[in-house]
Amino acid sequence: MQGKGFIKFIAIVLAVVCAYALSFTLVASKVEKDAKNSAKGDLAKEKAYLDSMGTVEVYPLLGFTYDAVKSKEINLGLDLKGGMNVTMEISLSELVKSLAGNPTDANFNQAVQNAQTQLNAGGKDYIKLFVNEFEKLSPGVKLADYFSNQDNASQLKANASNGDVQNFLEKEATSAIDRSFFILRSRIDGFGVVSPNMQKQEGSNRILIEMPGVQDKERVSKLLQGSAELQFWQVYQVQEVYPLLENINKTLAATLKTAKPAVATTATDTTAKAVSGSKLASLEKSATKDTAAKDSKLAGLGKKDSTALQAEFTKSNPLYSVLSLPIYQGENGQQQLMPGAVVGLAMQKDTAKVNAYFKLPEVAAAIPSTMKFMWSVKPREGSKVFELYAIKATSADGKPDLGGDAISDSRADFDQHNKPEVTMYMTSEGAAKWKKITAEASADATNKKAIAIVLDNQVYSAPTVQNEIPNGISSISGSFTQEDTKDLANILKAGKLPAPARIAGSYIVGPTLGAQAIHDGLISFVIAFIVILVFMALYYHRAGWVANFALLLNLFFIIGILVSLGAVLTLPGIAGIVLTIGLSVDANILIFERVREELAHGRTTAAAIKEGFKHAMPSIIDSNVTLFILGAILYFFGSGPVQGFATTLCIGILSSLFAAVAISRVVFESMLNRKVEISFDNSLTRNAFKNLAFNFVGRRKIYYIISTVIIVAGIGMYFKNGGLNLGVDFKGGRTFLVHFDKGVNTEDLKSQLSPAFGNETPEVKTAGEDSQVKITTTFHIEDQNPATDKVVEDALKSGLNTTGSKYEIVSSQKVTPIIASDIVNGAFYAVLVSCLFMFIYIVVRFKKWQYGLGAVIALFHDVLMVLSFYTILDGIMPFSLEIGQDFIAAILTVMGYTMTETVVVFDRIRERLREAGKEELHGEERNHLINFALNSTLSRTILTSLTVFFVLLVIFIFGGDSIRGFIFALLIGRIIGTYSSLCISTPIVIDLGSAEEKKK
Repeated sequence: MQGKGFIKFIAIVLAVVCAYALSFTLVASKVEKDAKNSAKGDLAKEKAYLDSMGTVEVYPLLGFTYDAVKSKEINLGLDLKGGMNVTMEISLSELVKSLAGNPTDANFNQAVQNAQTQLNAGGKDYIKLFVNEFEKLSPGVKLADYFSNQDNASQLKANASNGDVQNFLEKEATSAIDRSFFILRSRIDGFGVVSPNMQKQEGSNRILIEMPGVQDKERVSKLLQGSAELQFWQVYQVQEVYPLLENINKTLAATLKTAKPAVATTATDTTAKAVSGSKLASLEKSATKDTAAKDSKLAGLGKKDSTALQAEFTKSNPLYSVLSLPIYQGENGQQQLMPGAVVGLAMQKDTAKVNAYFKLPEVAAAIPSTMKFMWSVKPREGSKVFELYAIKATSADGKPDLGGDAISDSRADFDQHNKPEVTMYMTSEGAAKWKKITAEASADATNKKAIAIVLDNQVYSAPTVQNEIPNGISSISGSFTQEDTKDLANILKAGKLPAPARIAGSYIVGPTLGAQAIHDGLISFVIAFIVILVFMALYYHRAGWVANFALLLNLFFIIGILVSLGAVLTLPGIAGIVLTIGLSVDANILIFERVREELAHGRTTAAAIKEGFKHAMPSIIDSNVTLFILGAILYFFGSGPVQGFATTLCIGILSSLFAAVAISRVVFESMLNRKVEISFDNSLTRNAFKNLAFNFVGRRKIYYIISTVIIVAGIGMYFKNGGLNLGVDFKGGRTFLVHFDKGVNTEDLKSQLSPAFGNETPEVKTAGEDSQVKITTTFHIEDQNPATDKVVEDALKSGLNTTGSKYEIVSSQKVTPIIASDIVNGAFYAVLVSCLFMFIYIVVRFKKWQYGLGAVIALFHDVLMVLSFYTILDGIMPFSLEIGQDFIAAILTVMGYTMTETVVVFDRIRERLREAGKEELHGEERNHLINFALNSTLSRTILTSLTVFFVLLVIFIFGGDSIRGFIFALLIGRIIGTYSSLCISTPIVIDLGSAEEKKK
């Protein structure tokens, strides 16, 4: 075999990369285990321990801190960890109105409304829709009359065409979405979410956000939907604030004299270490007169006495135990205050304590009304130390010196020394105010003041003003990276125009469900994997162990690559991994069955292995390419769990090809070189599937009748049931999963909930057991008020309280009509596009349109069959058969099964035609050949189908309620796919060929 060395090299590189990626999870797990052991069940202590380890190097081999390690570990999805998934929608209609100065023109506002209506109905590109509507309503009127002004004259001329205005609006819309993304990310970081996952939905005005561990829906709603407020403030210098801080410290010491120490000893130790590590001297040194004597005492004391002294200091200096002053050692060797706008420094975990101190009535009374304290948005680099600023309110009404509406533009730039800086452009009105502010700040040449740039009450930057700026064009420089200047430029533009962000969809899963999902997922994964290993070892004997080695390596590669790419692992993702492993067995079975054929023809083991790999490769390549195309389409049109499934499917296909084909070939070569006996069967399996001669072609009309009966029955049930059982994904609304302490009657529950929902009857179905129900309602679903979510949840609780049973709302999901329409359209296009791609690939690969059309007809047949079974069995099965996003993933995967099976048969037909030296056959000779191809591949078809079926069955039994409907669709699809490839797709090719012959 050629290229053995290269394959080994790639395998080693992949193994190293995967081991590196997975090592972070192992290190993070060790630190978290130590935290649990140290805390002994106290969650507060466990969190404090992990906070203290944030900047500590825990991976000495590579020099990574715990925070860095944590950011690189396996990223678990909400269904495995619990938390909240939110789809934010940026209001482009309000952005357009704002850019035009909120005109009162009736046609303009009607165009805005019409475009929004079309977008809600599933349209794409709001800006294009708006321009089209405006031109219909106001023909001959120029859009530039509304949008061109003095502030954007450099970007949009007064005589600009409507096309130019459309380009301008599209750029502004993209910029608004980018700015919203940055603001939302900053807010979530400030919220304290661990490992949030955020991504912009390309080609739309939506942002997807996953927040593991978050359950406070109302707080998140306020956090994400609040309007961003950019402000410019003058600030106090530290020398001005120091006396006040001294006074606050003394006031707190007197007030808290009889209270417990403000901060635990371990936290004080951590603070001191972190501040020292940031080259910030502890205030403890400057808070007492006899510093040297105290330090020597500390050095000579034992741990117990030192702890007591620290506790005494905390008691007498409550503020300074959590807040340090920015000081440095002067030329005279004394500690001095560092000049500037930073008035204090604190660890992230201590900022809440400082805030609480400032809010105490005794302290608040001492703080001047012109002073506000605000924290920096980010900690100092390499630490968890945040900076405190004292904002100066100079106006009588307490408003900022300048608002975000004064900014016309800002850009990330470079200065004359090629260092990153931000260039800020003011409006004409803003420039006049900016001139006055900067003149005041730079008036004293020996004491130049800073201006704080504030968003959402967090200081993003506080640059010192060097000179008066008369023209409204300013350069903001400092110790910036390119990423810093890009972020600051986005912040400055954020206050320019209002583009409100609203929650268009949300999904909340409780931590209990998450823990159960992890358990169920792992159990299903382990059992399914063992099933495959045992089957391969029993059926193919020693060759089966080679396949098992390749499977284990494949699993290692898949998980390692997923972690390396930062992919989020969800339950559908785990299903995708298990399914991919099951499908990867297909390559081994194809190869082994071809090797067994060659051995039966009398070839030596070495020759049989060589020929087996050679003849199996076309089928393996074709089947995996078709599956990969489906996976790519699934990823492109899907979102959330569907994308997770598609990601693992695509990665698994590539990994499986490498492990099952290349690596297993290298292992076989090595065994042959070492004269190791290789067996591909045993006494029980040696003659399995021999001399099969089913007349698939001759019975094709029977199969057509069976399929027609099932599809007609499905259509009948469709009309009887009043349509498909669409989930909230497809029709919009809110769904709540509620667990009761005892069984409930769904009809009684409907009538009890109806009054609470304004006499709208909700949909109530059992979910797995009679004590757990899924409640779906469209109550207030189109109301965009941020408070509506709480109104609906309060109505739900009001109705549930009338049942007299104890209950728990385990999870909730919200999908607005616009999101639902997008999902419906995405699903529709996914099926159509996948069929188109399959047709093109098959026609190109097999050079006959009959093959392509036969495969596509089989695909539609399978979709109709799965839908028919769903409509027939809905209400009969003890679990929900809703049609949602997961169902679309199942449909496309079923199509992949059919295509894989069909391509293998087509490949065998093509191979037999080449052996016969003919391009095509007719009549009985052709029917005989196709029957031969179907029977000769039957062993591979049955073995692969059974393997995947058992894997799916294990996941179905042990995988949990959250994916049971999804796996059920795959189980049905596995059966239909096998049936279709044998009895439908290839016979259709015969009938299409016969029809062409008759025409000729």
